[in-house]
Amino acid sequence: MQTALLVDDEHRMLDLVELFLMPQGIKCIKESSGKNAIDILKKEKVHIVLLDVMMPGMDGWEVCNAIREFSDVPIIMLTARTDKIDLVKGLNSGADDYITKPFDERELVARVHAILRRSPEEEKDLSIHYNDFTLDTERYSLKYFDLKVQLTLKEFFILKALISRPNKTYTREELLDLAWEYETETDIRTVDSHIRNLRDKLKKAGFPTDEFLKTAWGIGYKWS
Repeated sequence: MQTALLVDDEHRMLDLVELFLMPQGIKCIKESSGKNAIDILKKEKVHIVLLDVMMPGMDGWEVCNAIREFSDVPIIMLTARTDKIDLVKGLNSGADDYITKPFDERELVARVHAILRRSPEEEKDLSIHYNDFTLDTERYSLKYFDLKVQLTLKEFFILKALISRPNKTYTREELLDLAWEYETETDIRTVDSHIRNLRDKLKKAGFPTDEFLKTAWGIGYKWS
C-alpha cells in the first residue's frame, strides 16, 4: 500500500483529501504543521506529499525547500492562489505539480496516480495495512500491535477482501467467489462457518474482534 502525507492547517481539507485517496488504496498521514511533516518524512516511508502553500509558521514553499534538502519524495502543492508567479515559485522550490483550490476529486486523484506511476519503483510491501492492523500477504498472518495470529488460507482470503476495502459490506456470495475461486459447488453457508471460526481465533488471541469484524444482517460482513 502506498502512503501519502497530507499537510494542511485546515483539518476539513485534510479529511476531504483523505476521503478522495483512501478508496484508491492510498494510506494517508495527516499533519497540520510543516515542521511536524518534515519530522514525519524523516521517520516514515512516504510515497507522495500533498502540501498546502498558505500555512502559519513554515509556509508550503519553506517546507518544500526543507524536504528537498534530504528527500526526493514527489510533492504536489495545493493552494487557493492562482497567480502564475506562485506556480513558478512552487516548481522552483522543488514541487512536482501544483493544484489550485477548489479542485475536482477526479483531477486530484488523476494527478496523484500520474506522479506515483512516474516515481521509481519501491520495494514491494508484502502487507496490507488498515489502522493498527497489518495483514502479512507472504506469511498469511494478521497483526494488531504486539498480537499476532496465523490464518488458514480461506481465512486469509476473507480478511484480505474485508481489510482491503474497509467499510464495504461484502455479500456472502462475494466472499465465496473471492476465497474459493473455482469451487463453485461450495455451500454459501460455509462462509458463515469460516467467519465464526475466525472470530473465535481472533478473540482467543486478544484481538478486539467485535469492534471491527461486523455482521450486516441479511447481507454479509464488513471490516470497519
